[in-house]
Amino acid sequence: MDEARARDVLAAAGVLPGTAADARLLSLGENAVFAAGDLVVKVGRDAELLERARRELAVAGWLAEEGVPAVRAAEPEALLADGHPVTVWHRLPEAVRPAGPRDLAGLLRLVHALPAPPFGLPPRELLGGVERWLRLAGDAVDPADAAYLRERRDGFASAAAALTPHLPPGPVHGDALPRNVHIGPDGPVLVDLETFSADLREHDLVVMALSHDRYGLPDEAYTSFTDAYGWDVRAWEGCSVLRGARETASCAWVAQHAPGNPKALAEFRRRVASLRDGDETVRWYPF
Repeated sequence: MDEARARDVLAAAGVLPGTAADARLLSLGENAVFAAGDLVVKVGRDAELLERARRELAVAGWLAEEGVPAVRAAEPEALLADGHPVTVWHRLPEAVRPAGPRDLAGLLRLVHALPAPPFGLPPRELLGGVERWLRLAGDAVDPADAAYLRERRDGFASAAAALTPHLPPGPVHGDALPRNVHIGPDGPVLVDLETFSADLREHDLVVMALSHDRYGLPDEAYTSFTDAYGWDVRAWEGCSVLRGARETASCAWVAQHAPGNPKALAEFRRRVASLRDGDETVRWYPF
């Protein structure tokens, strides 16, 4: 789904007071995210994401009831417009500063203290999107690389299922990065709730460990995260398993952008090569 297609879906949904052409594109990934006036609209890549969109709305309502600072829905139901899920959100005030690892850690402490919600949360299907992302990549990626990632997916899925956690399992954000925290005038707010799950709390902590090891997060920034949270997941013997699973998913996620995006294809190849070589020092980059 490119920007033009996403705007067509946005127009078909009819959820904005103005025209879809006037909406500002904020990001384009699994969702196209548009801002218009005091609203933000998320357009999902395909109909398979409808159930996840519905769950994200339920999570937002639950977090509001629990007093966790998080983005709030402007419409209670997800729409299916021209085959794509569409959700509408209240636009947050302008950020007063960038979010940092410490801000994220504070919000995770709140989330990890919550009991189960009154509705079901799925397990963290970290590897669940691999097949869809590879399918979307099509012939743009080497079939041998796709087969390699499928084999890794199956191996890490089995290994993750056998882990013994250090923390009590329960609700997790699922994509715990500072980019999913917004610092408004009233403090940090959690955003992008679509990967909320009920699983090992360690899932949320491995994300930042991987940010340090693969994406160049400085030592002092990572230490600020572990100090604020109160524990470093790298001390847990299961860390390497969840890290390997997330690396596998991250490679496959990039693959879906390879058709028509040479930078994404180059980054996909870099990531797969580093996994094949077992070189954990190779830096990964956005594209």
